[in-house]
Amino acid sequence: MPEGVQIHLPQGSPLTDIEYETSEPVIPFGCRSGACGACVVEVLDGADALGEADPEETDFLEDLGRADGAFRLACQCRLMASATVRVVEA
Repeated sequence: MPEGVQIHLPQGSPLTDIEYETSEPVIPFGCRSGACGACVVEVLDGADALGEADPEETDFLEDLGRADGAFRLACQCRLMASATVRVVEA
């Protein structure tokens, strides 16, 4: 998305539901089960709004070299409040 564009999703929505709100793909997806790493996003603001990462997600992010806590798998996040994320280039 261009900088400054906002998308609103209902509370509790999977972050992957963003695809239903745009005419073009925003976040790349593969397996949608936290096993492929295609949907890694960097959380710029509102990390608490995405729920807590489970141990499997944390381990997988570590395997991908993204273990510093600023990254999540979009397919594993549930949006509970406002958050800002950036898609990580593969």
